[in-house]
Amino acid sequence: QVQLVESGGGLVQTGGSLRLSCVASGRTFNIASMNWYRQAPGKGRELVAGATSGGRLVYADSVKGRSTISRGDSKSTAYLQMNSLNPEGTALYYCNAVVILTVGGARRDFWGRGTQVTVSS
Repeated sequence: QVQLVESGGGLVQTGGSLRLSCVASGRTFNIASMNWYRQAPGKGRELVAGATSGGRLVYADSVKGRSTISRGDSKSTAYLQMNSLNPEGTALYYCNAVVILTVGGARRDFWGRGTQVTVSS
């Protein structure tokens, strides 16, 4: 099992910045990737950014150039630096970890409870 705890959300004005943090605990040695998702009111959950343990990074087009995902040295932490925020960024942001369960490659997703980001206009 892997437990994920997010922090760093809050209220910010348009154009402001926030840095989200996610700390994983438990069986963290088999984490394949850590990712940030968000869910705005009335919308589905969408990938914001992801980082594999091998260093591959992916970003949603909507945040490319304004956000940076990084992993800590221990690979059990993930950060999301968000700059030039706009009201479309208002959402509950979730940390996700994809964990390898078996040598055959079976994987499982683990989720945090989320941290609220609100961007005022």
